[in-house]
Amino acid sequence: MKLLLTSGGFKNQSIVRALQELTTKPFSELKVAFIPTAANLESGDKQDWFIKDLINLKELKFNSIDIVDISALPKEIWLDRLNEVDIIYVEGGNTYHLMYWFNQSGLSKILPELLKTKIYVGVSAGTIITTPSLLNADFEKQPVLDIKEIAYDNGLSLVEFMVEPHMNSVWFPESNFENLEKRSKDYKYPIYGLDDNSAIKIEDDRIEIVSEGEWKRYN
Repeated sequence: MKLLLTSGGFKNQSIVRALQELTTKPFSELKVAFIPTAANLESGDKQDWFIKDLINLKELKFNSIDIVDISALPKEIWLDRLNEVDIIYVEGGNTYHLMYWFNQSGLSKILPELLKTKIYVGVSAGTIITTPSLLNADFEKQPVLDIKEIAYDNGLSLVEFMVEPHMNSVWFPESNFENLEKRSKDYKYPIYGLDDNSAIKIEDDRIEIVSEGEWKRYN
């Protein structure tokens, strides 16, 4: 299984190189499915993250980039689209909304089989859902409950640790290493704190931190 778990997407060349190392093909031969579902519940200006992430993808000159919203398409359509690509890129936004739709659509059950031949790239919420627990994303529950979606606390368990993205970000003032160190004592699993210039590259049992910024592991 090949995973690239990022905080903020392709923010620097080290993270780009990490993706290159996970594939034997040039980017020009790779097809990407961009899953925007987590962003559906986020209101406001998306220029500085959602649109910028798409632009960063475009600048890597992939063969194609398809946008596949698993909350808007029937299974037979989104599954065909995912089967056609080499990389499944799961964008950030509301973690609990994303987890709800992974479960509701059936992608949670199908994903491990897909990842036998495809690379998973997670951004923020797309990274958090790969872990066994979403409890560090509690602040995102209320909008999901407001629209009567189930707020699952369990993630996909593709990895055996938790991840908190956006360390020291001006947009997430509570996400800093001091707060995470305190909260980590209540978590059942080890947790990585990543700033937006850091990522975790996973290939089978090998885990590598890729960073041009700051990261820490607790527990």
